[in-house]
Amino acid sequence: MTTIAAFKEVCTGFMSLLTGMRITLGQFFKPIITVQYPRQTLKMPARFRGHIRLVLDPETGKSRCTACKLCERACPSTCIAVDGAKLEGQKTKSVTDYRLNFTNCSLCGACVEACPFDAIEFSKEYNVVAFTRDAFDKMDLVQLLAARREAWTQNRPPEAPPAQLAPTPAPPPAAAPSPAGQPQTPA
Repeated sequence: MTTIAAFKEVCTGFMSLLTGMRITLGQFFKPIITVQYPRQTLKMPARFRGHIRLVLDPETGKSRCTACKLCERACPSTCIAVDGAKLEGQKTKSVTDYRLNFTNCSLCGACVEACPFDAIEFSKEYNVVAFTRDAFDKMDLVQLLAARREAWTQNRPPEAPPAQLAPTPAPPPAAAPSPAGQPQTPA
């Protein structure tokens, strides 16, 4: 190895060291963006796709799903199973069983787009964990909705009692126009 080649190699190594130190020094003075995970969590973006879940109707507190099975037919992974029944006093069917095989779900969104009643949506849950795979094999979305319904009933303000029907006072008589357009003086 010649002296010139050795000198070039030392200069290249020194420039590489200076570049690395410049990047390190620049990052040293930037604010910390690390999230201390169990105590802090990131807010999920609006377009985040977690597993699907049933939507709770805010007026009735029940599921919007009518068990039409369009989501089941639209699913390319065949991971949705829906059953429903027509309950007494209702005009439409209600969902009785909604199972999702989350191990096969590709989170494509075909089921959400196919639903004509906006009865299913993507959840914002990203930390879905279990000890066994069986917990995700048949996720019961009706049971998960029932847990959210309980929280909804507890946080809902109590309904106000109906107002007592009190007789409304008669409106005051209108002032009669004065003759010849002269202003009236109060008596």
